[in-house]
Amino acid sequence: MSIMEEFLQYLISGITVGMIYVLVALGYNIIYNVTEVINFAQGEFVMLGGLCAVFYYESLHLPLWVAFFMSIGTVGVIGLIFEKFAIRYARSQSVLTLIIVTIAFSIILKGSAMFIWGKDPYSLPAFSAGSPWMVAGAAVQRQSLWIMGISLVIISGLSIFFHNSFYGKAMCACADNPIAAKMMGIPVRRMILLSFTLSAALGAAGGVIITPLSLMEYDRGALLGLKGFSVAVLGGLGNFWGALMAGIFIGIGESFCAGYISSGYKDAVALVALLIVLFVRPEGLLGKTK
Repeated sequence: MSIMEEFLQYLISGITVGMIYVLVALGYNIIYNVTEVINFAQGEFVMLGGLCAVFYYESLHLPLWVAFFMSIGTVGVIGLIFEKFAIRYARSQSVLTLIIVTIAFSIILKGSAMFIWGKDPYSLPAFSAGSPWMVAGAAVQRQSLWIMGISLVIISGLSIFFHNSFYGKAMCACADNPIAAKMMGIPVRRMILLSFTLSAALGAAGGVIITPLSLMEYDRGALLGLKGFSVAVLGGLGNFWGALMAGIFIGIGESFCAGYISSGYKDAVALVALLIVLFVRPEGLLGKTK
């Protein structure tokens, strides 16, 4: 493999990895846009999405596309239960209390997943069968195209929903001023419930589409959640297109770090980027200054 082919291979791999982080970051952004709360259980929703799809596909022998939507629905209900029976009663507490609640819930989900699925990693078949496509000497996995395509569709849909639809604007109003939103007739509790359900379902979709490329196991959620949080902050909390830019940036950085330096350092890329942006530009790449 020539130097140029090697460079292109790392670039494609980095974009694919970055899109995975983008899907996790979108879940953070949805909840932040409505409640201005950071949900540190988001990575566990991704993990559960992949493992639930494995259950529906391998144990119940459902078609892959049915397992995909069943997994989204299942994890969406878990997100709904989390908000209805935990977050709702802690909303009047401090931000630190809410953070502890989300961390505690992530630990519960992780332990439950280990009890149900064990410690073995699981995989799913690719959405499209066939050998990788070759682009200028670099191999492009078919599942990578699914990840990129679904990510772009979700980002576009969320951006249109929050900026152009009545319900999207109502959800954003709940974060800006929940009292004023309630006085205007907006059902604040229902909007918050919808945000957690949508965020969990989105995380599950991300978990399903990445499982064919990277094995899914009970403890994958914590690292994915940390990477997704770094991407959300780097792009600007609440900004979907900023998350896309930041995710691709971190993904490519990790890929080049693993390829040209050492794979042992690649997980530090997101953390270093997070520290730099917190010192230099805390509002993120496309975040609004206050």
